[in-house]
Amino acid sequence: MKKHYLLTPGPTPIPPEVALKEALPILHHRTSEFAAIYKDVAEGLKYVFQTENEVYTVASSGTGAMEIAVTNLLSSGDEVIVASCGNFGDRWIKIAEGYGAKVISVSVEWGKVVKPAEIEKALKANPNIKAVYTTFTETSTGVVNDIKAIGEIVSKTNAVLVVDTVSGLAGQEFRTDDWKVDVVVSGSQKGFMLAPGLAFITLSDKAWKLTESSKIPKFYFDIKKYKKSYGSNKTPFTPPVTLIVALQESLRLIKEKGLENMWNDYKLLAKAARAGMKALGLKLFGEVPCNVVTSACVPAEIGDKIVKTLREKYGVSIAGGQGDLKGKIIRFAHMGYIGKADLLVGFACLEMVLTELGVNIEKGKAVAAAEEELLLERP
Repeated sequence: MKKHYLLTPGPTPIPPEVALKEALPILHHRTSEFAAIYKDVAEGLKYVFQTENEVYTVASSGTGAMEIAVTNLLSSGDEVIVASCGNFGDRWIKIAEGYGAKVISVSVEWGKVVKPAEIEKALKANPNIKAVYTTFTETSTGVVNDIKAIGEIVSKTNAVLVVDTVSGLAGQEFRTDDWKVDVVVSGSQKGFMLAPGLAFITLSDKAWKLTESSKIPKFYFDIKKYKKSYGSNKTPFTPPVTLIVALQESLRLIKEKGLENMWNDYKLLAKAARAGMKALGLKLFGEVPCNVVTSACVPAEIGDKIVKTLREKYGVSIAGGQGDLKGKIIRFAHMGYIGKADLLVGFACLEMVLTELGVNIEKGKAVAAAEEELLLERP
């Protein structure tokens, strides 16, 4: 019997308390019982997003919330800036162009981070910009963008700032209101420690004004429908009831732990993961590493073999590179319900796989390096 360890940047492991909630008898979604759960979830989401604005729950992956953030703010022909530093930043470009928006790209080489000054420069050169779209933690490369600085810049213009926090929310410090972010989107399968299937979105008053002039056709993803239903503690369409019931438990665990404590935990795990990679002689990939996933360069001839062997022989799932980085990097996640022991198991198995693939390493060195960082938390 093989035991499985998920160290992938989504989906992440699910706490037993959360998983058990999905085994309960299903509720009807138009009952007072479910309305009470939905109301509790709505308040919990505001805490995680660090916002006073309403947060809407949609039956979708995180990409659905990204699409909402395009179709409800824009009309065909509108000018937008997309600041991309990886695969998920590029997704903003594909969605925006798919709906007829004119995209001014402020893209950087994968592994680099978006420079706030470049966004400021693009805004000054293009005074008709309706929105700036970017990513918080770009898990395809393992970097984090300076959203606080970008928010300060965009807030001084007529444009709104839209940020994809699908991977970073609850894992790395993010403050929607304090950082002047107008639209934030996220998903259930990462920091929320839940199965895929729920997307979340919140909008500022500034962003709501754009929804009044948006002419892109929409029905299921019409955010006004969700706002109208919000006050009655229900969704406009049939929701994934069991996921929302489980989300209530996940939010309870997050509030019980405390967001700042969680941010500190993942920061520690990130330091341990970086130390482990360096101890193996692997070069870290990414200009400004984030705290939810660690990327490292590996020999291209064995990159895919590392991921496959770890999963098939040892039951440890990590992620490889995407796009042009396929086979060139590996990605260890430390977000959601991933803890110290999971990380140590991952590095122990990685050492064995690298040895089996002919890489000359000192066995035990990566685990020891990670342990040293983790031990710094001693009282």
